[in-house]
Amino acid sequence: MYRRAYSDIDRDDFSTERENEAMAFDHAIAMMREGQEKGMDSLEAVKAGHFVRRLWLFLLNDLGSPENGLPDQLRADLVSIGIWALKEVDRIERREVDSFDDLIDIMQTLRDGLK
Repeated sequence: MYRRAYSDIDRDDFSTERENEAMAFDHAIAMMREGQEKGMDSLEAVKAGHFVRRLWLFLLNDLGSPENGLPDQLRADLVSIGIWALKEVDRIERREVDSFDDLIDIMQTLRDGLK
């Protein structure tokens, strides 16, 4: 009666991973908005950039793992987005870009796809 099929557990684990990823994206978006409100030279903006970089490095590591179960094309697309995001953070830090707007837009779109 209380036993569940392995496939149900596996689906639940996948759902939890997606929820965790969506929450990480939500956190990054909130940090970027706060950093932008306080000013791109603020400590909040620096912390936001650092968090976004760490998040994407984590995601890129996972996407490059042979255990990652996503289809190859989707993984490649997400890797491309991740590389762009890391470059965008670098551009923000070098003051070549004066807002998080593009990063926020992309990360909102990805987050919405996780829900």
